[in-house]
Amino acid sequence: QVQLVESGGGLVQAGGSLRLSCAASGRTFSIYPMGWFRQGPGKERELVATISRNSVSIYYADSVKGRFTISRDNAKNTVYLQMNSLEPEDTAVYYCAADSKAGLGIRLRPASYDYWGQGTQVTVSS
Repeated sequence: QVQLVESGGGLVQAGGSLRLSCAASGRTFSIYPMGWFRQGPGKERELVATISRNSVSIYYADSVKGRFTISRDNAKNTVYLQMNSLEPEDTAVYYCAADSKAGLGIRLRPASYDYWGQGTQVTVSS
């Protein structure tokens, strides 16, 4: 079993920054590809960023490229999402996800992840 707990969400003005954290339980976090997804009001869940277990491979959605940075600290069992230059369109519930089947590389599809956090709300005001 893997438990994921997100934190760091909140209300911020457009142009501001937030840093999301996702703390994972378990001793094998370091072998899991991890991802951040978001779901805005009335929208489907979409991939924001994903990172391989050794941080060598990283992918960003075009909508956040250049503004968001995903990183991980395997010693702390934590993955981060630094969000800068936030826009009202970034308003969503943000979820972290883990692929406990492990393996190399990154995962782009939600179906590839088998553990999800409860989500943290990010609201960007204009």
